[in-house]
Amino acid sequence: MQINIPYWGEELTVSLPEQNIGEIVYPNTVEIRPEKEVLFDAFNNPVDSENFDDFMRGNEPILIIINDATRPTPNARIIDLFWNKIKDKDIKFLIATGDHREPSKDEYLELFGNHYSELEKKIFSHDSKNKEENIFIGKTENGTEVYFDKMVMNAKKIIYITSVEPHYFAGFTGGAKSFLPGIAAHKTIEQNHELALKGTAKALVIEGNPVRNDIKEAYDFIAKDKKIFSIQTVLNKDHKIYFCVCGETHKAFNLACEKAKTVFSVEIRERADIVVSVAPYPMDIDFYQSQKAIENGKLALHPNGILILVSSCRKGVGGESFIKLLSEARNPDEVFDKIAKGYKLGYHKAAKMAEIMKWASIWAYTKLEPELLNHIFIKGFRDLQEAIDASLREKGDEKILFLMDGSLTVPRIAPRILHKRKFIYSPADKKTKNHLKLDDLFID
Repeated sequence: MQINIPYWGEELTVSLPEQNIGEIVYPNTVEIRPEKEVLFDAFNNPVDSENFDDFMRGNEPILIIINDATRPTPNARIIDLFWNKIKDKDIKFLIATGDHREPSKDEYLELFGNHYSELEKKIFSHDSKNKEENIFIGKTENGTEVYFDKMVMNAKKIIYITSVEPHYFAGFTGGAKSFLPGIAAHKTIEQNHELALKGTAKALVIEGNPVRNDIKEAYDFIAKDKKIFSIQTVLNKDHKIYFCVCGETHKAFNLACEKAKTVFSVEIRERADIVVSVAPYPMDIDFYQSQKAIENGKLALHPNGILILVSSCRKGVGGESFIKLLSEARNPDEVFDKIAKGYKLGYHKAAKMAEIMKWASIWAYTKLEPELLNHIFIKGFRDLQEAIDASLREKGDEKILFLMDGSLTVPRIAPRILHKRKFIYSPADKKTKNHLKLDDLFID
């Protein structure tokens, strides 16, 4: 039987026996209303805020923050929708790159669509490593030294556009994450991301998540003396806008998270010995971003299983520090020893991967050289069919679970119902009737 797998905006086809095909998992299907209707409703009925038209009144300069090309946020479509309301205003755009590189020309065109040529001179890309461009504003309870881009610090009126999806250590993307890491200094991002090493920093968790708490506190430093209008979207599996909420950052974010769960928190029947986890476009931009598909894929994997990452990694490795750390370690345990001697940004990714490597195997089909992957304890393949066939040879006659949007989909095991087996006893053994044994219970 043939299975089509998304890859670099296209599809790959692999063949395998029908008895080896397990669950094929996508984000949940949700009902979609017309996009303009969803957005207009959100703009006109924001949470704990004046509506968009009232927010735009006056001649005060407005800074608009948008996500970079590593996120599926529909920036261009939203800009197009409110273009007539902003085109004559004193506006500037800031790309929330976090610690990523500046977008390429093609990526700028993708982010701004038909309006790029008009806006080109009004667009700026955040540079986390430029110390002169980032201003210190305080320290969080966790000790994170908060430096934000001076364009944000100098702005009195801010709009930001984001999308809310599960995030493997911040709980969810979106909300105040547009500010930390979005427009924060390298030092700030590094200190915040070190908190990802804590066990409570995981997908779908907001309350008690040290990374998210740190982000919220840093945002609150600046929010009190600025007018900020958030535009927070939730997309469906086809990157169409399913939900949008605007207004006050934290309340809007909490509403968006609940909607994001209905799309991306997906029930599976059981874990599998082989999981194929796909990082689709645009999350396949590099290995640094594609790691999220590994992190979500592990939730569907049995101990001693094989996790196969499928990602083009079209822009290469991405952050170098985690690759360097993994390649210099002799085994996964040594990764943690090195981190204990001093954390650097990106080490959290190495730690998350090393954790999996202690109980499972990671394989990968990417554009990266297999030799590079082999140096970091990942078995690299140049052909996906070869990887599929090899996994079945190694694990035997097992079913393969396919996670078709592994970057965003968080698998969870379906609740199991406890039943009592019919208990058969002889008259001579009636006393056992009232004693329920473990063997007498089973789970569907």
